[in-house]
Amino acid sequence: MNCKSILLLGAILLHVGNLLGESTVPTVTSGTLATAIPSDVPDEQETKAHFIVISKQKMQLTVYDFRSRAIATYPIACGKNYGDKRKPGDMKTPEGFFSVQQIQDASSWTHDFKDGKGDIAGAYGPWFVRLLTPPHQGIGIHGTHDESSIGTRVTEGCIRMRNDDLRELVRRFVYPGMPVFIFGSDRDIRATADLAPQH
Repeated sequence: MNCKSILLLGAILLHVGNLLGESTVPTVTSGTLATAIPSDVPDEQETKAHFIVISKQKMQLTVYDFRSRAIATYPIACGKNYGDKRKPGDMKTPEGFFSVQQIQDASSWTHDFKDGKGDIAGAYGPWFVRLLTPPHQGIGIHGTHDESSIGTRVTEGCIRMRNDDLRELVRRFVYPGMPVFIFGSDRDIRATADLAPQH
């Protein structure tokens, strides 16, 4: 990443932080952006969507255009445990700067929530928007079989949406390579700080 890119990224992070009204900008994690765009997904020039901001404080996903204007906002659910993700299975949603890697048809996927009910059909809703969140894998934006969970801290680390909202997000806005910023809540920030090594 060259100096111009670093300055631009810093300006975007500060601007988004101000939009969210949050005092702390998360650590930035960069990854290789995906380049292959499926033929059935609109490209960024058609949608004019530029980046996504996910706020664990407001429990919202917001889509911004190239002028940093909010053009769509949706309620979400996120990781049941507070703090930035550190390891597989910690039930935390990662925080930082990521990107959309792939958009997958998840309509036939099932998931066992280890609650004694076995595999649940429709657990991921119609789509799984896979994110590049190095070093973590398997994190994405997806739908749900239980829309009453939206607005709560209940997931294993992914971002959960209402199915109709997810359909609209995929149909109108999302493209591989799209930047995604995930900001922690005040409680997430405190939880992460509590785990930091003491000097």
